[in-house]
Amino acid sequence: MRPENQSSMSQFLLRGLPIRPEQQGAFFVLFLGMYLTTVLGNLLLILLTRLDARLHTPMYFFLSHLAFSDISFSSVTVPKMLTDMQTHDHAIPYAGCVTQTFFFIFFAGLDNFLLTSMAYDRYMAICHPLHYITFMREELCIFLVAGSWLLSCATALSHTLLLAQLSFCGDNTIPHFFCDLGALLKLSCSDTSLNELVIFTVGVAVITLPLICILISYGHIGATILRVPSTKGICKALSTCGSHLSVVSLYYGTIIWLYFLPSSNTSSDSNIVAPRS
Repeated sequence: MRPENQSSMSQFLLRGLPIRPEQQGAFFVLFLGMYLTTVLGNLLLILLTRLDARLHTPMYFFLSHLAFSDISFSSVTVPKMLTDMQTHDHAIPYAGCVTQTFFFIFFAGLDNFLLTSMAYDRYMAICHPLHYITFMREELCIFLVAGSWLLSCATALSHTLLLAQLSFCGDNTIPHFFCDLGALLKLSCSDTSLNELVIFTVGVAVITLPLICILISYGHIGATILRVPSTKGICKALSTCGSHLSVVSLYYGTIIWLYFLPSSNTSSDSNIVAPRS
């Protein structure tokens, strides 16, 4: 079979979710409801943080950006998936596929860096409450958010620019409901060793290091909470970081289960569904 390079590969075909035809309608309504709930809930959160002066704090500043990132992250893949479920047209142009890959990586990385910034904010609020206002100035918050955007953009570009240099063979079916980077590399006829090296090195820098920072922050938070004499103080400290810790657990738990556990422990179908978690 004659290989085709990236200039002649006009489109890819997305296999989609492993759903029976008779169940398409029910799952379409389910996923549409989940998507609209995600979008409307996060939009409401952004609106509240802008309108209520009492919420003009570093924590809600980071939270509003995280809400925007979550809306964008869902919008990268879900609308296309819902359209495919209705039209049964699973084709996606080559340029659209690379673009989707870029924004998927970009907003996934942005979530990661914002969660790390929020962990630092909670560390300062609980472990150094008297210096919190001095340290968590508006300039620092803007710097952390801007840095998160820039680092996420650099991460996504490093992957997609290398992806754009690859050639692809005749098989253009992606076993996923979106253009997953790993699935695209498996379809390539080119040597993907450099891509895999970048995935490993950037993955360590973008996922492992922020996770270590979060764990260190919560280690100090936990030690500080244990030294609090009153139960009321402990409950107040836990309430300020409980929701963030839940999001961190869900976010990194999904990543570890999907990408770090042996592939024999997960089926191909579960790998397709997992990125929606």
